[in-house]
Amino acid sequence: QVRLVESGGGLVQTGGSLRLSCAASGNNDSPNTMGWYRQAPGKQRELVADITSGGNTNYADSVKGRFTISRDNAKNTVYLQMNSLKPEDTAVYYCRAVWRLRYWGQGTQVTVSS
Repeated sequence: QVRLVESGGGLVQTGGSLRLSCAASGNNDSPNTMGWYRQAPGKQRELVADITSGGNTNYADSVKGRFTISRDNAKNTVYLQMNSLKPEDTAVYYCRAVWRLRYWGQGTQVTVSS
């Protein structure tokens, strides 16, 4: 059974940094794509960034130049380094992994205070 475990969320001041991690287990193959989505109160879940097993990345315009996604295929782990955080980055951040099916983590709260 596939399981995604996220860590690294928390409370930070504007301009600060956080690093999110998500480890996937339950499937020996590396996911085709791993990524991060976020959902703020009253808003739809949106893509933050994703990365293929080959290292191709895709970012939301709102985080380009501030966030960096990376992955360790040997560990089936994806990371999101978030710098220059803004209050509008406040949301629950969800990890997603895609093999033939899509799987989601439980979410981790990121709060940026002004």
